[in-house]
Amino acid sequence: MDALVELLNLSQDEDLRFTGQNPPLGPMRVYGGQVAAQALVAAGRTVDPKRHVHSLHGYFVRAGDTGEPIEYEVEKIRDGRSFSVRRSVAKQGGKTIFFMSASFQIQEQGLDHHEPAPAELPGPEDVPTLSELIAHYPERIGIWKSMPRPFDVRYLDAPGWMRPGDRKAEPNHRVWMKLDGKLPDDPLLHACLLTYASDMTLLDSVLSVHGEVWGPGGVIGASLDHAMWFHRPFRVDEWFLYDCTSPTASGSRGLATGRMFTRDGRHIASAVQEGLLRRVGA
Repeated sequence: MDALVELLNLSQDEDLRFTGQNPPLGPMRVYGGQVAAQALVAAGRTVDPKRHVHSLHGYFVRAGDTGEPIEYEVEKIRDGRSFSVRRSVAKQGGKTIFFMSASFQIQEQGLDHHEPAPAELPGPEDVPTLSELIAHYPERIGIWKSMPRPFDVRYLDAPGWMRPGDRKAEPNHRVWMKLDGKLPDDPLLHACLLTYASDMTLLDSVLSVHGEVWGPGGVIGASLDHAMWFHRPFRVDEWFLYDCTSPTASGSRGLATGRMFTRDGRHIASAVQEGLLRRVGA
């Protein structure tokens, strides 16, 4: 957890320019949730702390190189009486790899409602830990041991990294998540870490509809775009349910939607993502 928080502690080169690093261990390309979270850090650093992010919309343009730092350039689009809008662009080698628009709002009172959380689901203590689940897939253990796991993720439905043929088609993909540690009371930091987590299992819901899996014998994929809306205050170091579904897939692209709920049923955030999904060898 400390390493992830430090990963989001960008260095500020100029008023609107920041630099982010990559973890020493990880996949060949930069994890999408990381670059989105860092882009939000950069944007948030230029906004009055009394204004909290309520939405973001980003596009993944190129794969990021984990061996190179990422430069973030922020453009101040507008500062109004209630809202601030920023554009945050991530670059490597002078080329854009990701860009995001984010909107921030002062706290206001108004209408308040939300659909109920899924009912009668087991709690995080009642489902296997990731380590317990991976133990049934020894071929995956080496990969997971080499990668840091700052989030405690507990699957209520079959994960997308199962063996081909082991996964049954399901309409939903649900996990319990929380940061594996304790954070200070910084709303921007919690929002950035929730953005990081939102990319971890969202596209699994597209595969879940078809009983497909990631990797050999299944599908390879990449995030194309990502959007989030933050509805209510939350803490990412407390358990939240990530309830994901996929309304459609076609043309080697799949659309995934996710809702995040606290343990007491408050709807704290929503995410939508489209991903590129191709069968291995296609």
